[in-house]
Amino acid sequence: MKPVIVVHGGSGACPDELCRASVDGVKAAARAGYAVLEKGASALDAVEAAVRSLEDNPAFDAGHGSVMNAAGDVELDAIIMDGSTLASGAVTSVRNIANPVTLARAVMEKTDHGILTDRGASLFAEKLGIPTVPTEALVTEMERKEWERQKCYSNQVKEEFNTQWSNDTVGAVALDRHGNLACATSTGGIRHKMVGRVGGAPIIGSGAYADNQSGAVSCTGHGESLLKVTLARLILFHVEQGRGITEAVEKSLQHMGERVRGGGGAIAVGPSGQWAANFTTVRMPWACVDGVALHYGIEPKEKNQEAP
Repeated sequence: MKPVIVVHGGSGACPDELCRASVDGVKAAARAGYAVLEKGASALDAVEAAVRSLEDNPAFDAGHGSVMNAAGDVELDAIIMDGSTLASGAVTSVRNIANPVTLARAVMEKTDHGILTDRGASLFAEKLGIPTVPTEALVTEMERKEWERQKCYSNQVKEEFNTQWSNDTVGAVALDRHGNLACATSTGGIRHKMVGRVGGAPIIGSGAYADNQSGAVSCTGHGESLLKVTLARLILFHVEQGRGITEAVEKSLQHMGERVRGGGGAIAVGPSGQWAANFTTVRMPWACVDGVALHYGIEPKEKNQEAP
């Protein structure tokens, strides 16, 4: 089985000054994840490595580039899922954790639960010895300026998402040489969100889903819209009905736009290695390594190619 990994850096309206850094970031993350696959490691290891790379990159709204909530704090969400067993783990509203995707994996592998939130997730991280970082280390100077400029959470955020919001959420999907699939999604959420708000990113079936029988998906976009249509599972439903990966992603995003007026994007990979990266917002940085080439883009229908 030929390994494949696809990553995204969030849908939205990535500003011109961040485009180069965003594209470079998803390319680096895809290569990092593929390097794991080339060594014979699992799809689960690959998506964790790729998302950690994105969380460590301040160009993205996850980990070290997270946006601040209404109180000027960060609250991070993440999920990871194993397509071979349907096991998943997630964390929500965590602070002071640079790589919440790794904590989400620990929830999956070291507890009997699917989601830990806020204080409980922090206590679990402390028990495992996962290092914490000060909030200041997770917030860029650009984010502080944007938080001050914006002042409050807009009632029109769903309508504005497509044209005014920067990169939202990061994620990865992978197929390993053994035929196993996995996905992971991580986010800092939406700027000026209410304290305690959780969107679709860390929710199984909405922000991510993986099943060896149909595919692996990671979603990005307006979180409440992802939740309303359970976007990740909807994409795989269409695959199970006989549609190709690309058509399934496009049809599901179109449905979300028509039904709840939500913008967003998704990446997906199927059991035979077919993959897709589609979005309905202005931009979404994405990259894929399929063994043959490194494919990447940020504008609609854009597809560049380099040596893997």
